[in-house]
Amino acid sequence: MIIDKHPSGAPWRNFYGRFKGKALRKSQERLLDEDLQGLSPGPVGWDVNPERTELDLKALFGDRDLWLEIGFGGGEHLAHMAVAEPDVGLIGCEPYLNGVAMLLAKLRKIDEPHVRVHPGDARDLFDVLPEASVGRAYLLYPDPWPKARHHRRRFVTAEHLEPLARVMRPGAELRIATDIEDYVRQTLEEVPPCGFEWLAEGPDDWRKPWDGWIATRYEQKALREGRVPHYLRFRRV
Repeated sequence: MIIDKHPSGAPWRNFYGRFKGKALRKSQERLLDEDLQGLSPGPVGWDVNPERTELDLKALFGDRDLWLEIGFGGGEHLAHMAVAEPDVGLIGCEPYLNGVAMLLAKLRKIDEPHVRVHPGDARDLFDVLPEASVGRAYLLYPDPWPKARHHRRRFVTAEHLEPLARVMRPGAELRIATDIEDYVRQTLEEVPPCGFEWLAEGPDDWRKPWDGWIATRYEQKALREGRVPHYLRFRRV
């Protein structure tokens, strides 16, 4: 017998990232205990929302447009957007608790009410977002999974892209930054068939970052190590 669901009702989804790295500092533990629940977008996980009831975005953000950051790392870019885009509702997804704690420290300093944080798999969030509700999505320096046998673990596969496309409205932008040339290749091969068109007319369109860009610590590391960033923009068709 093939079992394709968890006892909670959730589909079996392989997850290959990390949930926790080195031991959290006491200050980070306090941030998670004190701030994370208040920044929740609502019931996302299958354990708290087995019926997969859609999130009430109107209650969360009013009439603001909704943007997502998928895998926000240490939160540099998301915290920057929280200040630079006060009229946008922001949801960040990141399963790595050390990174979540880093973002919470940044958000505590700027006290922005239009940011929500999902500390888990982005696919669970896609389940409960209304169709065509997202105006922009960012995937910045995702885990490259460099070994060929692990390329199917990358975010830029249909398993992730199809549910993302469902929640993005026509005309919405997906922005991807990576310093791994083979990740660029796979992105250009797999993103368009899932409902997107590449917005590039010349080399500057992938060599130069888009307006409002802030270099993350992952980009700074890439530059120090001699790797070249690529900035890819796609439109949901």
